[in-house]
Amino acid sequence: MLRPKLMLRLLTDFDGPIADVSDRYYRVYQHCLARCQHPGQAIAVLSQAEFWRLKRARVPERQIGQRSGLEADQARQFARLRRETIHSLRYLNLDKLVPGAIAALERLQQFGFDLAVVTMRRDHELAVPLTRYELARFFPPERRFCIGDTQVKSTDVQDKPSLLARALSELPPAGLQWMVGDTEADLLAAQAHGVPSIAVLSGIRDRAQLAQYDPDFIVSDLSAAAALVIERALSLAH
Repeated sequence: MLRPKLMLRLLTDFDGPIADVSDRYYRVYQHCLARCQHPGQAIAVLSQAEFWRLKRARVPERQIGQRSGLEADQARQFARLRRETIHSLRYLNLDKLVPGAIAALERLQQFGFDLAVVTMRRDHELAVPLTRYELARFFPPERRFCIGDTQVKSTDVQDKPSLLARALSELPPAGLQWMVGDTEADLLAAQAHGVPSIAVLSGIRDRAQLAQYDPDFIVSDLSAAAALVIERALSLAH
């Protein structure tokens, strides 16, 4: 197989391209709804499919709470509790791998792509799946860019560009590189640093939301992203 001589790199978010977080988000939704429910209050628990549709369309947490039968004050409490709970280790254990993600990483690695993960997870949050699924073979410590356990977060849209800037400054130069992600934070970060972006539909944003941020490509998942970048790399070898 012909390969280009320049260094190839794929930078990828973790949640969405690699980890399927839908079960975690739904279980936290159920937990927070139950915690905010008054005794005897009738609520309407959304199905997981409906809940995830709303999340992917960026419907605010308060509105999801109110659609589930909470009153306005309860919905504010629900949104706050959700933020406090969503990254707890108890629920992080519910995450699973996106189908085909491992095979895609293997294919990229075999082709010669340098792989790096750029994620808003904290160190200990990333360590859980890296150990469970033996992902260190793709992302050794020097190829992991995440939020420190004691670092103060602002918002993903503000923090992700800084995180990507750190990755680009610490990694060796690449002749061809791409950023894969599933949110507006990933796409805006890539654009801020002139890195071509690939949005995947396997995460927490739907096509309509992702299209607003003008990614270079929108594909189904990491497998499709891998096929795309390998095809692009091969075209340079001819």
